[in-house]
This record gives sequence, structure tokens and C-alpha cells, in this order.
Amino acid sequence: MFGALQTFVFIVLGVIVFAVQVIALVDAIRRPAHAYKSEGKLSKPIWLAILGVAAVFGLLGLPPSFITASSFLNVIAVVPAIVYWADVRPRLQPYGTGNKPRGPQGGW
Repeated sequence: MFGALQTFVFIVLGVIVFAVQVIALVDAIRRPAHAYKSEGKLSKPIWLAILGVAAVFGLLGLPPSFITASSFLNVIAVVPAIVYWADVRPRLQPYGTGNKPRGPQGGW
């Protein structure tokens, strides 16, 4: 019984960590490249590479792999996503997502 609960918790945590990594990657893709430079952060391609590698490690760390090394890599790989969420994303938010609003002239 207790082993099944541990397995369930491990699976849920793995999925949550992977989701945090993927959402950070998608958010970084949507932000304009000039925003990274304007805020003095690493360039957009570097952040995309870091978050992409973290997401791959997160995918490899998902159960049912249960490989200790991949689980450990998943824990390490969540760090760049947390740094992005806590430090980089708040600084990039004023720049929007790079999509130009259509305004009243858009549409038909």
C-alpha cells in the first residue's frame, strides 16, 4: 500500500516538473528576442537551448523509467525553468509576446 502511494506521488511530481519545464520553454519561445537583450539577460537562443535541454531531461525523468540517474537529472533540470520563471520572465513580461495587436483595422 505505502509503495503504491510513493509511486503515485513520484509520478505526479515528475509530470508537474515536466510541465513546468515545457511551459517555461513555450513562454520563452513566445517572447521577443530584443527583450532578452534589453533586459541584460542571456540571448533568446541560449535560453531556448537551456530550457530545451531541461525539457528533454524532464521527459527522460518521467516514470516509468525509474532510473535513479534520470530522476536525479530531472531534479537538476527543473532549476533552469525555476530561474526562468523567477528572474527572466518577470523582466520580459512588459515586452509582451511579440505578437502585434490587430486593433480595429484587423479582421475583414
